[in-house]
Amino acid sequence: MTRPMIDGHLDLAMNITYYDRDITLPLAEMNAAEADMTDCKFRGRGTVSFPELRRAGVRVCLATLLARSGPQHRRPAAGYGRYEMDFATPAGAQAAAFAQLACYQLLQRQGHIRILRFRHELTEHWQACQADAEGPLGVIITVEGADPMLSPRELPMWWEAGVRAMGLTHYGPGRYGDGTGCEGGLTPLGFSMLEQMQQLGMPLDVTHLTDLGFEQAMEAFAGQVWASHHNCRSLVPWQRQLTDEQIVKLVSRQAVIGIAMDAVMLDPNWVRGVSQPEQLSIDSTADHIDHICQLAGHTQSVALGTDLDGAFGTEQTPYDLKSIADVQIIADILANRGYADGDIDAIFWGNWLQRLSQALPLQS
Repeated sequence: MTRPMIDGHLDLAMNITYYDRDITLPLAEMNAAEADMTDCKFRGRGTVSFPELRRAGVRVCLATLLARSGPQHRRPAAGYGRYEMDFATPAGAQAAAFAQLACYQLLQRQGHIRILRFRHELTEHWQACQADAEGPLGVIITVEGADPMLSPRELPMWWEAGVRAMGLTHYGPGRYGDGTGCEGGLTPLGFSMLEQMQQLGMPLDVTHLTDLGFEQAMEAFAGQVWASHHNCRSLVPWQRQLTDEQIVKLVSRQAVIGIAMDAVMLDPNWVRGVSQPEQLSIDSTADHIDHICQLAGHTQSVALGTDLDGAFGTEQTPYDLKSIADVQIIADILANRGYADGDIDAIFWGNWLQRLSQALPLQS
């Protein structure tokens, strides 16, 4: 049985605009088209395409706009190479984000996706998926790192364009706050952005905040929060993960935490660029799910946010995850661990559906 799934984090437009990847192809054809490409380690090792998403049961996802532009004086001297999503100016980052937004608009015109902006659209789409699993993918657009926003005053423009959630930071220092790999917190622009988000009713994704930034944001922001793709630091001890204390705080705010499938977030012994998938099984994802459920005392706070093909491929996933469709294995693992069928459904789709239904605005 293929369970319906909602994925809390997919970089669909990034793969098209930065890596020139044709995600409309069947997975084998998409990877074969990259067989001779050597610019990235993940070439030919992708796991996500539209046909594969249908096979995986993914009906809805949070899909990103991602472009970075940190202030030059705050860029680290070492440890962060330049990537396709890095820009010297905020204007460059904004142009890249608009290109990704245009990509989603094109995919909608082509019938591959349906951009969901309002609550009734999500409800209608979910009902339609029950009758026709071959229909378009429902997409809720989120910003991963606010650097493309030239100022908080621009946020209403992005809201009108269809953006419905945002995280303030990504890797490294950003204009709105420090992200993964740094130790600082939010900048004055970051606090101003939180005020704008709260006025609009835009949820905050706490993913990629530093520990200080997390504390500052949770105190300053009274709106809806979630962690779209975040695992547990007590199992994999580095800063990219959530501490138990952070998990408990998110649970107290009725947040959903999406479990990611990136090996560096699943295996405490994983060394980026050195370790091999054979040392890791998809069972490890269930360990993180179970840990959050034990802390929360229920299954209502954990879901899936795979981050698959987020600038990595099967060279950096569990050995038994060759496609996003393999995420379905987790259902059997959870069942074998004693999870009831209804709780597994909640983790696969129910928790995200409830949270997103609450987050999306009513159409005025």
